[in-house]
Amino acid sequence: MKRPLTRPPATLSPSGGEGRGEGALAPLLAFGAHPDDIEFGCGGMIASEACAGRKIYFVICSHGEAGTHGKPKQRIAEAKRAAALLGATIEFLKLDGDAHLEIRAAHAIKLAKIIRRIRPGGVLAPSLVENQHPDHARLGKLVRDAARLARYGGLKELRSLTPHKIEQLFFYAVTAEAEPRDITPVLIDVSGPEIIATWTAAMKAHASQMSTRNYVELQLTRARLLGARAGVDFAIALFPNEPLVFASLAQAGRGARRF
Repeated sequence: MKRPLTRPPATLSPSGGEGRGEGALAPLLAFGAHPDDIEFGCGGMIASEACAGRKIYFVICSHGEAGTHGKPKQRIAEAKRAAALLGATIEFLKLDGDAHLEIRAAHAIKLAKIIRRIRPGGVLAPSLVENQHPDHARLGKLVRDAARLARYGGLKELRSLTPHKIEQLFFYAVTAEAEPRDITPVLIDVSGPEIIATWTAAMKAHASQMSTRNYVELQLTRARLLGARAGVDFAIALFPNEPLVFASLAQAGRGARRF
């Protein structure tokens, strides 16, 4: 994997949304295929952004009904509890159901409607790597398409909502196997004790998923390893969909290697 870059935690999206005060951060919108994906994949970064005063929105595209552990009612309750701990607003979107997600234009349009309604600065989605739960990569592709469709003023299904252009699309990896090997990651420092405590509590809220594997320690270990590469205690990797543009090199953070 290429050498990662690091950025301070509150700079994923600059101000620029209509009606926001100077210096305000545009909302952050995160999509998950299942009730626990966002928390396990990038929950530390979510906690950091929320602590910086950013509005966070979760959209979960199934109830996790195909999982071996936890019934849909329980998993919905767990997701709501975790979102509350992270300071996020959560909603559930019915598409094809857990383990049945298909890539369809109609789905991308539904996601584009949400993007237009929330008008986020940054959008997060599962990575496009195939070697993971198939719903993850398919949702990542749908979100990528939706971010583009949200800009198109002539799409008849979206005409009731004002077109919206997001500032960045980042992919997160729920597992190490899902990390893209051909994209230099952006590393977000999430080392603050209060950030780690909040993230850990949000992951533990998904108690139904802990019966066969300690997912909390797995994700914290990943974050420790990423942090070690950057000289910090814990870090979350995000993978940009396209090159990032900075007005100045001073905005670019620092390199992980430190030379």
